[in-house]
Amino acid sequence: MSTDNTAAELKLALDMLEKEKEISRDVLFDAIEGSLLKACANHFGKSDNFRVEMDRDTCEYHVYLQKEVVMEPEDPSTQISKADAKEYDPKVKVGDIVDIEVQSKEFGRIAAQNAKSYILQMIREKERDAIYSQYSGKQRSVVSGIVQRRVGENLTINLGKTDAILNENEQVKSENLRPNDRVKVYVLEVKKTEKGSARILVSRTHKDLVKCLFESEVAEIQDGTVEIKAIVREPGSRSKIAVWSNNPDVDAVGACVGVNSSRVNSVVDELRGEKVDIVNWDENPGRMIENALSPARIVAVFADPDTNIAKVVVPDDQLSLAIGLKGQNARLAAKLTNYKIDIKSETQAKDAPGFRYEDYMFDEDEEYEEYDEDYEGEFSEDGEYEEEYAEEAEAEAAESAEADGEE
Repeated sequence: MSTDNTAAELKLALDMLEKEKEISRDVLFDAIEGSLLKACANHFGKSDNFRVEMDRDTCEYHVYLQKEVVMEPEDPSTQISKADAKEYDPKVKVGDIVDIEVQSKEFGRIAAQNAKSYILQMIREKERDAIYSQYSGKQRSVVSGIVQRRVGENLTINLGKTDAILNENEQVKSENLRPNDRVKVYVLEVKKTEKGSARILVSRTHKDLVKCLFESEVAEIQDGTVEIKAIVREPGSRSKIAVWSNNPDVDAVGACVGVNSSRVNSVVDELRGEKVDIVNWDENPGRMIENALSPARIVAVFADPDTNIAKVVVPDDQLSLAIGLKGQNARLAAKLTNYKIDIKSETQAKDAPGFRYEDYMFDEDEEYEEYDEDYEGEFSEDGEYEEEYAEEAEAEAAESAEADGEE
């Protein structure tokens, strides 16, 4: 039986563990009950017939040795005579089970130490399980942490209750992270090690880091009014995101930029100066490519959805802007739209096939003359001009026959 002081101390310890380690009281009580049974096994050689009774409000506990009532005991560890059993229950009968309270001091110093070790082990296991459960639920999301130290080329990031690993290939090369720097990281993966602890891998280069940062900053994305349709990134340098509004009264780009650029600036600050282009998403490939090449102005876009190839014409003074430094703007636009983009200035486009409107225009009269005598119905695969030409040919044949008859 526990004393009042022991119960009070135990209750205080459980309250602290529950708050600091975020382990439920039920788990802690199970650990204590298990440790007491383990102490019984160490002291008495077995624990099958021991029972622990614990008040989960006061933390007062009792340990009972259960014995079967018989006339003549053969195994004193599990059986008791009826005469002796009457000391615990005057109404006892043969075949009943009596509870004989065991004082914890009888376990001895070694048994108590074993019980303490068992409790600590159980608490560590439950703490590891709690950490794994907490962070496995945060996989594919952003968490805040503090840079701890560098291990080789990797960094450890303290997340509060545990550390995460920022591998070299998940670090932005232009960032010089130092110990005690506060950063936000994207949780790539949470694994359990052989010892049961959580191994958390995080990233500063993943494109969804940018997506999650906007989701946390823009209320319209949180409530579903604005959607991020596509996002591409060259970490540390530039990102492009395409957004769409489900409400015609809400400007998707404006919502993401925020008043006085407050929202986008918060994201840029967290990315340590990485440029972010926000453009409107459009189902029309031509308009989408034009948007994606922002901030350059576009004269014309000729997009072929069958080959995913687009030819783009820009003003002469916009060519370098459209292509970007080392081709970055055009490269990101191509990734954002999933089109191979070929860009030329207006001067270059004049003599370049596929970059002129006349390359895509069609003169019906010339085609009719060409096929006038040998028309076989192959003029258009979709039949757009076939029916019109057939009717005209029939009318001309009828007029010719009528003229021959008059003659």
